[in-house]
Amino acid sequence: MSNCIFCSIIKGDIPSNKVYEDDDILAFHDIQPAADVHVLVIPKKHIASLNELDSSDEKLIAKLTLHIPKIAKTLGLDAGYKTLINTGKGGGQQVFHLHYHIIGGKIHALESLKHIG
Repeated sequence: MSNCIFCSIIKGDIPSNKVYEDDDILAFHDIQPAADVHVLVIPKKHIASLNELDSSDEKLIAKLTLHIPKIAKTLGLDAGYKTLINTGKGGGQQVFHLHYHIIGGKIHALESLKHIG
């Protein structure tokens, strides 16, 4: 999708601080971290939200979900972490490209959590 910021990051048009990448998935640091560690994990295929998934996305979503613990481990989050998916405007989603948040360490401030989307 041409006006999607995450699609532009995937194409390399917008720089990101990558933590993991393969043919299907990209993980990178959030530019407005709400905690000591705040990484976004996205499918390279544009899917607007969880509501847009269909049966053809099963393998991709399974792969993405199974990679989250591996990515968290590389980030030093052995003690634990939070995962979050916002779905739809009413659910706080701000970027309409499906993305998981991996959040670990100390939360910076309650106000920081308001931007997570």
